[in-house]
Amino acid sequence: MFSKILIANRGEIACRIIQTAHRMGIRVVAVYSEADANARHVAMADEAFHIGPAPSSESYLRAEKIIEIAKKSGAQAIHPGYGFLSENTGFAESCEANNIVFIGPPSSAIAAMGSKSAAKAIMEKAGVPLVPGYHGDDQSVETLRAEAEKCGFPLLLKAVAGGGGKGMRVVNNMGEFDDALAAAKREAQNAFGNPDMLIERYLTQPRHVEIQVFCDQDGKGVYLAERDCSVQRRHQKVLEEAPAPGLSEETRKAMGEAAVRAAQAINYVGAGTVEFLYDVDGSFFFMEMNTRLQVEHPVTEMVTGQDLVEWQLKVAWGDALPLEQSQVKTRGHALEARIYAEDPDQDFLPATGNLRYLSTPDESAHVRVDTGVTEGDDISIHYDPMIAKLIVWDETRDQAINRMVQALEHYRIAGVKTNIRFLHALADAQPFREAELTTGFIDDHRELLFPKSKLDTHKALVLAAGFVLEQRKSREVVSTDPWSPFGRQNSWRMNSEFAQPLQLQVGEEIHDLKVLERDDRYQVFVGDSVYNLTARLDDDYLQAVINGHRISIHGNLHNDQLMLFYEGDTFNCTVYKESYGFEEMASEGSLAAPMNGAIVAVQAKVGDKVTAGQSLVIMEAMKMEHAIKAPADGVVTEIFFAEGDQVSEGAELIAIEVNEEEAG
Repeated sequence: MFSKILIANRGEIACRIIQTAHRMGIRVVAVYSEADANARHVAMADEAFHIGPAPSSESYLRAEKIIEIAKKSGAQAIHPGYGFLSENTGFAESCEANNIVFIGPPSSAIAAMGSKSAAKAIMEKAGVPLVPGYHGDDQSVETLRAEAEKCGFPLLLKAVAGGGGKGMRVVNNMGEFDDALAAAKREAQNAFGNPDMLIERYLTQPRHVEIQVFCDQDGKGVYLAERDCSVQRRHQKVLEEAPAPGLSEETRKAMGEAAVRAAQAINYVGAGTVEFLYDVDGSFFFMEMNTRLQVEHPVTEMVTGQDLVEWQLKVAWGDALPLEQSQVKTRGHALEARIYAEDPDQDFLPATGNLRYLSTPDESAHVRVDTGVTEGDDISIHYDPMIAKLIVWDETRDQAINRMVQALEHYRIAGVKTNIRFLHALADAQPFREAELTTGFIDDHRELLFPKSKLDTHKALVLAAGFVLEQRKSREVVSTDPWSPFGRQNSWRMNSEFAQPLQLQVGEEIHDLKVLERDDRYQVFVGDSVYNLTARLDDDYLQAVINGHRISIHGNLHNDQLMLFYEGDTFNCTVYKESYGFEEMASEGSLAAPMNGAIVAVQAKVGDKVTAGQSLVIMEAMKMEHAIKAPADGVVTEIFFAEGDQVSEGAELIAIEVNEEEAG
């Protein structure tokens, strides 16, 4: 077995690989960018090498530098993880040329599956069912238009060299085709250096079911059950599970055997995933093959009891597969939720910030957390916004869902926006519990997935007041005379009672509270209502009783910003301090950057007349493009940035003089 390997990756997957390598007695070399100098994967590794500036193009994508470090450190093999260079044919070839084992398939297999159009031709020959569409070499707009008409609508444009939802657009009619094609080509060129497209019929109610396959160097292959990854946003997976609910054993077997045929058709070695679209009539069609370890591999590990990274290392060393197909068994049900730094209320825009507060559920045989961050780390614009993967297992799907709901309630983050509240609503939604799964699940159930807060506003304000006041108490210096009334921390006044004012801002609204503090409780006045409150704060845990109702919550108060966590829900407010001279960052008719990122394209000029909904600026952040659109009809009066500029969240991008009839 290898004695030392290098991991050409970062974040949670690097940490995940290190854990298995160390368990197997293998030393690990890490690489890191300037942004990751203090990252968790660097601390966990046996040694680490600086590889370049923060942008991945100048660090984690520098294949020649990684090869140089591997040789310098004496690493016998390189594990690419997922993303970055994991499916880069040239990198795999460089490893082979330098006598370094690439812990993945041979470069020829990556090349065969790297082109979606070529992959479909291979699959067709191997007898793997395909979705109707076009995957030819002629990429002229005229040909693509003609093939689109032939395929029929709705259709899906996909980058030939793509993955992760990038370079992908759903087109509903020919009127949308040209704009969608241009945008998909541009995104594909930026992400993969290849703008070529393929066209597929877009199934309206499909499920995304994928098979985990493994092949050794002797050509033997097995499949390790299937995963359902139907719940997606922007074609990127949000919640995955194994096994896929509702599949017959005959379908499982047919799909698994088709996946192994697909792998063996390209002389595959190692871990791979064959993705299928599963239709309502029980038919399934090959979608693509990912020639690497998948993000969602832990759910397969939880139901099979196997360590897939260990399998990768053994197969790369030359060992036979650890199990024959007949020996592969599954037990129970597992789910994985991807915890992202993003704002679900703003169409899942990526978010950046500091993880000033991070509390995760306790890990056990039922709960697992795969992460690459710790409290105090920054989520930057340079890499994927995934914070962690939360994985749960139990005997049945219903029990596993309950585990997930509970675990999400115990996952608390402040300092950066996350999708935890959304995930909680998703996992607890009745249609999800009933396995009514399609790739359009999120769009179909938006009302359920974006629910109103569980906390009554008044009750939340009272809890916030209790948290603020109890924390102030814990930090104040106590008088040396315990009997002195002047040492009391309750706003004591001689011969009178004093209700101290407390202003809490929620969104744009400021709430005026008054708090009368006694020795053992508070009276909190909110509007015309009075609440009797007893509260006890232990670090971040508040135990409270409001008018006889006992409630326990967690919270984080930092620089007057308070976040409360309650049953998967959150309540945010600010301890308000009136400020003067505040000016609006952007005047009426201006457009501000919704996140940190780079300007990819400016699609208007000063003086242009624009209409509501017209795309004006294209921004790129977290490897995804976002269109900034005109809020109303008007005329462009100023443009503040150019293509290629980096901008910060809130920066004014463009100013529009709004037509008066529109503004009115």
